[in-house]
Amino acid sequence: MTEISFDALMHMLSLNSTRIELAVVAVCLALAGLITRLLIRRQRRQAGVETLGATARLGLEGLQRLLFPLVGIALLSIARLVIELLQQPPVLMHLVIALLVAMGVIRLIVYALRQVFSPAGWLSTFELLISLTIWSAWVLHALDILPEVIEWLDGQQVALGTQKLSLWALLQGGAWVLVTLIAAVWLSGSVERKLMRAPLDSNLRIVLARLSKVALMFLALMITLPLVGIDLTALSVFGGALGVGLGFGLQKIMANYVSGFIILLDRSIRIGDLISVGSDRGQVQQITTRYTVLRSPSGVQSIVPNETLVSSVVQNEGLSDREVRVAISVQVSYADDVERAMVILEECARAHERVLSEPVPRAFLHSFGDSGINLELGVWITDPENGTLGIRSAVQLEILRRFRAEGIEIPFPQREIRILGDTGNVALCDAKA
Repeated sequence: MTEISFDALMHMLSLNSTRIELAVVAVCLALAGLITRLLIRRQRRQAGVETLGATARLGLEGLQRLLFPLVGIALLSIARLVIELLQQPPVLMHLVIALLVAMGVIRLIVYALRQVFSPAGWLSTFELLISLTIWSAWVLHALDILPEVIEWLDGQQVALGTQKLSLWALLQGGAWVLVTLIAAVWLSGSVERKLMRAPLDSNLRIVLARLSKVALMFLALMITLPLVGIDLTALSVFGGALGVGLGFGLQKIMANYVSGFIILLDRSIRIGDLISVGSDRGQVQQITTRYTVLRSPSGVQSIVPNETLVSSVVQNEGLSDREVRVAISVQVSYADDVERAMVILEECARAHERVLSEPVPRAFLHSFGDSGINLELGVWITDPENGTLGIRSAVQLEILRRFRAEGIEIPFPQREIRILGDTGNVALCDAKA
């Protein structure tokens, strides 16, 4: 591309030939927009994007974002060729073509970022920074100022220990670091999606996904650090300082981090298990590198450090067998038929859909109480994550209904007060009172 100065550009804009060329450029851009819309509509009518696979959908959406720049470049190239055949060399078309190239690069980079990172507030700012950087570089290049800016940045030295690096080298290295890290994040996301669909244990899939992400990020840094000009042997000092810091200030964090991998690898706790640790009881919803999230039956989420799960006693109701026994206590009167009451308890339990038929519900005479005979009904369920209050309530309501129909009494505490001694003294005391 031939660079032109700002003064020459203003002079060209005052010429009639330049105005005609601008009109041709406007027509080409309008046609490019119209053709782009027609192509996108036709493609959507032929095959919906939602019916395509993930890879094909990404490629198609990326191509749609590049249609306008590509069609515009094609039309402008044809128009420039026609103008050159008419012995009128174009003046501004090459600038507009470069502008469309920059637009295509910006759209491609922004689309790639949106696929790598989930939509967030910082992403819009980052996209704006990329757009401003590319447009600024294009303007500087078009005005023939970019080589001078690069030369000035290359002359500014920054001391990093015993090494001296120029600002231009730092900017190039930073750009490479950014590109490689984005590529590493994208690759790790792709690997994680494939692992989550693999026929492996859920904990093993999580471990492999996290290890792949850490390995790719580390590889990206190892590739880009030499590009910045940083010697990898200098990392030995940093590694020693990091080890001392981990040994003193980050003991708990590293303990939780290692404990998280231990939990995932030994598969003692899985996502979906119903566990109790200390006073916390709930279903495992998420296992991160630092903590585990439990959701109680009431909906409250508890964040438990992984070190606590490794060093404390954990009751896992679904580790090797998901069958859990639920005990329901009932009291009947001494005057009632206890054996009949026990049969009714077992019949009420078998009527509930959550109660297993094997092991069979069993009723037992637990103990003799002050007001009545204590019975215990034991039932087995396989879905403890759904809670036990609902099944207790349903079975107890059925027991209450059957007891009332059978005339079996559920006693309540009663006290008899017997007064021994002279009744006259009692009457005198009552009169004085």
